[in-house]
Amino acid sequence: MKTKKKKKKLTIFDVINYTFMAVILICCIYPFYSLLVSSVSDPKKLEQWFLIFPLNVTFSSYREIFANNRILLPIFISAARAFVGTVITLICCSMFAFLVTQRLLPFKKFIYKYVVITMYLNAGMIPWVLTMVTYGLKNNFWVYVVPSAMSAYYIILIKTYFESIPAELEESARMDGAGFFTIFFKVILPLSGPILGAIAMFSAVGQWNSWYDNLMLVQKNELKTLQLMLYQVIQNMNVVMNDPKTAATAQVVNRPSIMSVRSAIAMVTVIPILCVYPFMQRYFASGIMVGAVKG
Repeated sequence: MKTKKKKKKLTIFDVINYTFMAVILICCIYPFYSLLVSSVSDPKKLEQWFLIFPLNVTFSSYREIFANNRILLPIFISAARAFVGTVITLICCSMFAFLVTQRLLPFKKFIYKYVVITMYLNAGMIPWVLTMVTYGLKNNFWVYVVPSAMSAYYIILIKTYFESIPAELEESARMDGAGFFTIFFKVILPLSGPILGAIAMFSAVGQWNSWYDNLMLVQKNELKTLQLMLYQVIQNMNVVMNDPKTAATAQVVNRPSIMSVRSAIAMVTVIPILCVYPFMQRYFASGIMVGAVKG
């Protein structure tokens, strides 16, 4: 005889809990949705503080951004920076983290503590700029990826995860004659997918959103990143709208407002990351949880 499962009755706590979570969900989703609505709405209708549906749909803000082909090269530079920078960061940080887990490494604790200290001490902007210039990284694509190759925070996360891997695997590989690099690439890395996926997500987002190093050290237009170019679009529009003559002309030709262009720019910069995140989410969640087990 099959027994019927009893339906769980909703309690007052369940109702309050579901309501509270629904409110939190709306508060998290609406800002992004508001940007989307603002970017495709008529600029004259944006004075309303609460928009649910687009009003007089127009893509003038996106046409303003993509008015010329100059944006294509910055998109490529930002994408190349995110990809190359993420790969280099993963290799350097994971290899260093594996190195400081070796028992026979001299001054292992001192080296690791020195890395941790760098999280709290910063020489400042001017020494950083002078160092990059001394290394010949000014007006060079590598200025985007070399300074971020080592990150103390990433090293701590990866090291913690490596220490959760059974030491017997490394010892058995060493008994079979495997060396440092063989163990690292063929034993450790294949087992470290979750934490490497999480670090890749962190690094890619950071690289994609960075623009300050471009502003300080790169003056070549062919090396301009998407973030800096979009920032300059906003600055140029501020200049246009603050000039009475050009502002009046812009209204006559129905140019988009600064608010709508800002919303469109936010969408252009966020959408690529949103497209990548679902593929990395499972690695991101499991990597952070496993790495947090052992301190």
